[in-house]
Amino acid sequence: MIRDPDLAAVAPVIRAVRERAPLVHCLTATVSMGIVADGLLAAGARPMMTETLAEAPVVTTVADALAVNLGTLSTDAMDGIPATVAAAVRDGRPWVLDPTAIGLAPVRTPLARRLLDSQPEVVRGNASEVLALVGAGAGGRGADSVAAPEAAEDAAREVVRRTGGAVAVSGATDLVLDAGRQALLTRGTSLLTRVTGTGCLLGALTAACCAVEVDPFRAALAATTWLDLAGELAAERAAGPGSFRVELLDALDAVGLVVENGVGQ
Repeated sequence: MIRDPDLAAVAPVIRAVRERAPLVHCLTATVSMGIVADGLLAAGARPMMTETLAEAPVVTTVADALAVNLGTLSTDAMDGIPATVAAAVRDGRPWVLDPTAIGLAPVRTPLARRLLDSQPEVVRGNASEVLALVGAGAGGRGADSVAAPEAAEDAAREVVRRTGGAVAVSGATDLVLDAGRQALLTRGTSLLTRVTGTGCLLGALTAACCAVEVDPFRAALAATTWLDLAGELAAERAAGPGSFRVELLDALDAVGLVVENGVGQ
């Protein structure tokens, strides 16, 4: 029996990721590629990464899901992302938008707002990013939020109205909602904010969950819970941010093993 009620609630989605090993095409921030790729593999999914206009739309046709992150937007990605999203939508492939560091940025901000018209299954971001996405805020300080998740609830509902999917707002208390449901999750650890790329990893993990779960709300909640619980386990074992990064990869696998075995946690 899985003792943790939060884990038990999302165990079917995690189990499906472990069983099906979905291939996730990640157009992600350069600075976070390593932890995103390693984190997906540790969770039981499989990553691939290319962002050019010449290759990304073609490559995504063999993926099970697409994760789009605007963290270090290159010229290649600026051209490749819209075409890759169009290919995913055309093929009915689930995709996740992570509008990292939008707000003041003059290129990625309008791009993120245009991408909403392609109706991602899930939008995952911090409160400042979600507010900026609907023009209700100026964004955070880089990738850091200057607003609490609850401050972005109305903005998140506006995103849901436009996409028909779900929104996951990360923070000390995570907020996940869709048109009819809402969940608050006060789990995880502050060490998740002291390692580069954990938010990017969450976006990619959300895409992996979307690949095996047709309900975007359940997929977003499963990914958020998975990373939060892995963060807690890693924090127990780590001496600081450096060792936490390594322990987080082991902990993503450990949470999956708990679900597979049906005991512990």
